[in-house]
Amino acid sequence: MKKLFIGLAIVALVIGGTIAALLASGTINRNSLLMVLNVMVGVGGPPATATEVEQNYRLPEGFQIQLYANNLPKARFLRFTPAGDLLVSRPHKGDIVLLRRDLNNDGQPDAVETLIEGLQRPLGLDFHDQWLYIAEANRIGRVPFDSDAGTVAGDYEPLIEGLTSDGNHWSKTIRFGPDGLLYLAQGSTCNVCTEADERRATMMRFNPDGSNGQIIATGLRNSVGFDWAPFSGDLYATDNGRDLLGDDFPPCELNRIEAGKFYGWPYFNGNNLPDPDMGADPLAAERQPSPPAHDFRAHNAPLGMTFVDPGTLPADYARSALVALHGSWNRSIPDGYKVVSLHWTDAGIQERDFLTGFNQDGEISGRPVDVAQGPDGAIYVSDDYAGAIYRISYGQDQSGGLQIPATPVSRLDSRPPAWLAEADLDAMAGRGRALYEQYGCRSCHEEGLNPKSLTGLNQRLGYDAVIDTLAAPQSPMPVFPLSDTERRELAVFLLAPGTTD
Repeated sequence: MKKLFIGLAIVALVIGGTIAALLASGTINRNSLLMVLNVMVGVGGPPATATEVEQNYRLPEGFQIQLYANNLPKARFLRFTPAGDLLVSRPHKGDIVLLRRDLNNDGQPDAVETLIEGLQRPLGLDFHDQWLYIAEANRIGRVPFDSDAGTVAGDYEPLIEGLTSDGNHWSKTIRFGPDGLLYLAQGSTCNVCTEADERRATMMRFNPDGSNGQIIATGLRNSVGFDWAPFSGDLYATDNGRDLLGDDFPPCELNRIEAGKFYGWPYFNGNNLPDPDMGADPLAAERQPSPPAHDFRAHNAPLGMTFVDPGTLPADYARSALVALHGSWNRSIPDGYKVVSLHWTDAGIQERDFLTGFNQDGEISGRPVDVAQGPDGAIYVSDDYAGAIYRISYGQDQSGGLQIPATPVSRLDSRPPAWLAEADLDAMAGRGRALYEQYGCRSCHEEGLNPKSLTGLNQRLGYDAVIDTLAAPQSPMPVFPLSDTERRELAVFLLAPGTTD
């Protein structure tokens, strides 16, 4: 009980200090206070309703939105399991929730289940070699995960312990990179200061077992979201600019992360402008700040980001990412509160509105946190303020059925899957052929009056796309009880030269 009172006292002091700073700057108002409480302790707003979502939220032409789940208070980060279920982290609840994939096509998860609880403010999630990795505020752990059953399959194992969780930006984000290594981003303890723990405000990298931790990039005030561009292999990370320098400065940032680089905080803001509170960088002789790859508007708070697979999207999303802007909490006029798309063009990175409508004349109904693309090609957005998950699709008619595109959709692998290097393709193709016959695939794809031909499949889809389709097929294709290994074998057979040419 004594620890509880001490913890509550610390929270009260932090919130009180933040509100005092806002009062001193003249930017406090009702919405600012609500946003402070949301940021600090996860206080939510009114729950989302399907009617509100359909009436108020706006998307580019051809996209549709639906309320996928509205009973998830404090929902933050998203990650799809290999089988197509959706995991949601809830730091202020201390748990990870599993949303069973929508097999009955009613537009909602078939079930909502608590996967694991009793965690210390978990945020980041990822999968590697049948392990689910979880980033808590003070450590990184992992647990064996049975993707087919959608359940943990063993005990939780702490890997990286002793991470500091004090101060403002306690959350930890993790993802596995194309190199098979575990990347960790953790924010600063403060608005602007020098850190006692050199690991704060950095990007780190570890072996999958948690060993050989290295700081690879510094000066990142709060890089909550990051992802690799499939068209270049470059790593990009969002970053939240500092507060209390006015409504319109400094910008929040998107940075292209390179090993060994310094990204400015706390001595520089935006395009390497010196911070008025910090003075000269004492390490200026050893390092030069790297400018942002793109500026977001000040205080928009970019959080989760993902590069999208353009196979089910319009052509101009071929080199694009979606970023959730959580929205301002210390600005006289609220700003942000939307999802934007970033487009890599010959002229640079262009930002466009994607999902808007959370800010209705200063009244805030939601705060986007993370963006994930499902095996069905749809976009899923979490909202910790309304406790909701939204599903966004493209090219659907009013009945919800997918329209057949005029030209074949291409979802070829951006790089060969890692398992392919050591695979016995002939043996796998043989077992895949047996599965094809066992489950009667021929009756739909080769026989009948209107067979769904697989001709040219290997020119349109890669291994990952075929495996994703087998894990979470679109109706009327049934879900077969295939293991991860069997999906790979069936994919090898279907994409083998001569099978679908």
